[in-house]
Amino acid sequence: MDDQCVSHGSPQRNGVQPSTEIQRQGRSSVIRCGWLRKQGGFVKTWHSRWFVLRGDQLYYYKDEEETKALGTIFLPGNKVTEHATSGDDGGKFLFEVIPGGDRERMTANHETYLLMANTQNDMEDWVKTIRRVIWAPFGGGIFGQKLEETVRFERRFGNKLAPMLVEQCVDFIRQWGLQEEGLFRLPGQANLVKELQDAFDCGEKPSFDCNTDVHTVASLLKLYLRELPEPVIPFHKYDEFLASAKLLSKDDEMVRNCTG
Repeated sequence: MDDQCVSHGSPQRNGVQPSTEIQRQGRSSVIRCGWLRKQGGFVKTWHSRWFVLRGDQLYYYKDEEETKALGTIFLPGNKVTEHATSGDDGGKFLFEVIPGGDRERMTANHETYLLMANTQNDMEDWVKTIRRVIWAPFGGGIFGQKLEETVRFERRFGNKLAPMLVEQCVDFIRQWGLQEEGLFRLPGQANLVKELQDAFDCGEKPSFDCNTDVHTVASLLKLYLRELPEPVIPFHKYDEFLASAKLLSKDDEMVRNCTG
């Protein structure tokens, strides 16, 4: 979703065009945009607003045609959390931008922003994208981030050929899971997978031990690979990869014929 405007749940019409403000500042600078409801005012009423995530700031407008933002949420130093939907909140897909996500820096915001998406998927996408913006300077937000961007950042910690999360998962699976039945087929503990994902996305580096469920680690690795914007084998290299595989098959066949 980087560098494009994603519109979800417009209360006016589908397939809307980006606002004049977005066109003026350039589509390439927009990470995400769409309709959200924002709680505000003394009586905490809900208002539909057009949100635009650009750089490390979240702007909100009266509608997508407005050129002047009603307000701005400065993201560095904050954290974003999602609310579980239950009871009276059923059908409300809520998340908050809260001051104090980064303990090393003071935030310019001293206000909590409660926002509501139209669907669960929309809420999760917003949370993931905002979290990536907040923590990317610290090596976080790696789920859904381009593989080359993660590797480029992590090279400051050593000459890595793969993301540290991948190395950590693979090393653990090789040590504890090669004899495990149903590896990469049986699911892990969904709540623990989510906790580990959030921890890695927040720039933390959680460790595994002998008590960690290997299926949970395998599920975490599968989730990371599934959320890559582009597969490990890039689209533009796919045909070359197939051609290489065919050459290897021919070589194997020639060896079998010669030894037979």
